[in-house]
Amino acid sequence: MRLKIIQHLFRHTFSNLWKSNGIKWQITIFNILLVFALVAAFFSLQKHQHTAAHYSQEVRESWESNPDKHPHRMAHYGYVAFREKYPLSFFDYGMDSYLGNVVFLEAHRQNTINFSKASLSSSLVRFGEISAALLLQLLLPLLIFFWGFVLIAGERESGTLRLVLSQGVSWSELLFGKTLGLFSISLTLFIPTALLAFIFLFDNSISEGVLLSFSSLVLSYLIYLFVISLLSIWISAISKTSKTALIQLIGCWLFFTLMLPKFSQVAGQVFFPTPSKIEFDTTVEHELIQQGDSHNPNDPHFKKLKDSLLAAYQVESTKDLPFNYSGFVMKEGEKLSTEIFRRHQLQLMERYQEQQNLIRLTAFLNPYIAIKNLSMALSGTDFQAYRNFQNQTEDYRYNLAQTMNDLQIKHISNNTKSSADKKAVLSQQYWINFPSFQHQQLSFSKIIQQEWISFLALLLWMVSLLVLIFFNTKKLKAF
Repeated sequence: MRLKIIQHLFRHTFSNLWKSNGIKWQITIFNILLVFALVAAFFSLQKHQHTAAHYSQEVRESWESNPDKHPHRMAHYGYVAFREKYPLSFFDYGMDSYLGNVVFLEAHRQNTINFSKASLSSSLVRFGEISAALLLQLLLPLLIFFWGFVLIAGERESGTLRLVLSQGVSWSELLFGKTLGLFSISLTLFIPTALLAFIFLFDNSISEGVLLSFSSLVLSYLIYLFVISLLSIWISAISKTSKTALIQLIGCWLFFTLMLPKFSQVAGQVFFPTPSKIEFDTTVEHELIQQGDSHNPNDPHFKKLKDSLLAAYQVESTKDLPFNYSGFVMKEGEKLSTEIFRRHQLQLMERYQEQQNLIRLTAFLNPYIAIKNLSMALSGTDFQAYRNFQNQTEDYRYNLAQTMNDLQIKHISNNTKSSADKKAVLSQQYWINFPSFQHQQLSFSKIIQQEWISFLALLLWMVSLLVLIFFNTKKLKAF
């Protein structure tokens, strides 16, 4: 390998592509689309964060302003949690538009997360939104294929390829130099996008983890674009005519972006089916009924619990217990119902994870799947980020309910007639002391731990194509 020859081929390829007025127009229009997508997404993110912060403060003020009352009433009064988006979510919408942002948290039940962007928009949003990631993942590879299909096959048709090789240039040097030239043209689209995204990031205070995510995101896209450039040059080299090369490259694009992703999704649903929401809720409700009803004094489970308490404390009535019996029963009921729900929820999430793992494995056959998974994960817009919010809200809901039950157990006498009794009323200072909900984003290490397979797949694609270029060129012909 001679670096001077590779540099000359790289510069020659880049200058020839850059001289084309058509390519200049394509680059200009594409950059305008990228800037528009980034700016629109960034302002949408700012609006969402401002709205979430505003209403979170309003919910907190409303919670703290509640007057003195029975703690179980506060458990049913509930709390509203808002999902904050990841600082990089303006780069890749991912699944954000289809997942909810607000959830009402209350005792005895787990509510769904509502108010997704898709549910509040027209049906057109279901066709996808234009984001920088979408343009770079789908349309830029198509442009690279259109720019690269003729670089080797076209020279073979014109006869210049034979002249180049007769000058002592090896196939490896030729293919690698052409690849670098094609890759450098794609950077005229990616580098401005990355710089603008970097500027937007610093508009807000960001953590070290976000910077690591951004750096990994840039690296992943660079590898992806390099893989696409390598693939374009290799197919152009093995094709007898430029027409054949173009057809094969378009076929690859259709297979990567349309056929294989859809097939993997269908396969995941077939091999790892999941219940509908109605089936899931019915199963949970049926098991809850079998387990016991804390509101029913004659329920076998809670009657047995009552008898054991009376025997342990050697009293004849629950009114003689040294703690509030109703609060104890509510706490036990909350514990049982939460355990049942979480067990079924975990099983459902494991099925979703199995579906996703099957799709993730197809990244070894499809670089588009690899960059799509990495882009969503590093932008904080994948299902894992949503699941993280869901887990945090459930933990907060359970802590709220059990804290209110503990207050009832500790501070309210068994002799109170009802929750309206003055002796059953606690100071609002208890509500003020209860912490507010704070959404914590996933750490960088957890993101990488989930998507290392996708990154490995991208690296294997690059290494495999480099091996083809450097060690498997004996069958290539100049005519």
